[in-house]
Amino acid sequence: MISFIDFLRDLSNPALAFLPKALIVSVMAAGVCAIIGAHVVLRGMAFIGDAVAHAVFPGIAVAFVFQGSLLLGGAVAGLLVALLVAVFSQGRQLKEDSVIGIFFAAAFALGLVIISRVPGYTGSLQSFLFGSITGVPTSDVVMTAGIGLLIVGAVLMLNKELVSVTLDRETSKAAGLPVFWLDIFLYVAVTMAVVISVRTIGNILVLALLITPAATARLLTNKLSHMFVLGPILGGLCAFVGIYLSWAIDLPTGATIVLCVTAVFLLAWVYRAYKAYRGTTNRGVSLEVEEKRGSQGLSRVKTTGSVPFAKDHSPSLVN
Repeated sequence: MISFIDFLRDLSNPALAFLPKALIVSVMAAGVCAIIGAHVVLRGMAFIGDAVAHAVFPGIAVAFVFQGSLLLGGAVAGLLVALLVAVFSQGRQLKEDSVIGIFFAAAFALGLVIISRVPGYTGSLQSFLFGSITGVPTSDVVMTAGIGLLIVGAVLMLNKELVSVTLDRETSKAAGLPVFWLDIFLYVAVTMAVVISVRTIGNILVLALLITPAATARLLTNKLSHMFVLGPILGGLCAFVGIYLSWAIDLPTGATIVLCVTAVFLLAWVYRAYKAYRGTTNRGVSLEVEEKRGSQGLSRVKTTGSVPFAKDHSPSLVN
């Protein structure tokens, strides 16, 4: 196993230029996914992340065939399918999850058909599905940073409107909010977050990066603003640790990052459960103390015929 010091040395090794690029992209993608994931978690739209990951696949496959930008290809395909889902979901005949399942499964199937036409496609398919740290060009780092800043800025600007739609769609419509376009925006934001994450995390595992850090932050706080801070911090740290462990022990990068964020989620869940248990226990003890004090006061009343002033001025006794 490579030590952490050796890992830091490898990051500065010119012969391993792909390693710091993969680390930067992973940390940035984790931060962006955590912020978008906060709204996904609050809306209960976890399925959308998995579906979008399937939707971007045909665009990535086409870009691979024509030696184009995988980020751009995935973005175009994801945006197109997201727009179709938003349009078809406006009617009352079909629920949103049904439309998502139809279109995104079809998109993934189309991607498989396209990539299967490429000679020796097996290795490329594995890279798409499970991620890889060796093929991150400098252009992807720049594009990831630009897309990430754009998405985060737009989400923060529209945060109030997005929360309003999440809490009550009908009231938001009555208030004049463009609910349809806000839905489109959220689909687009999820799509772009998935696209910038697919390179290192992989098509199959990207859902964990979108949902798990945000869900972990949700366990630790009830405020959305705090989720926006905690989620990226947890996601970025797990991405860093995951890259290190995958490099040190020779493990799949995407899977290692996902296991790291899952471990942190489990720790947060245990902490939340312990905190709730302690709160229940403390309330039970407080009630027992109050009951004892009350019974002692009543016994004095029966003995002396007057109501004594308790040192703690308990309302049950004074009143």
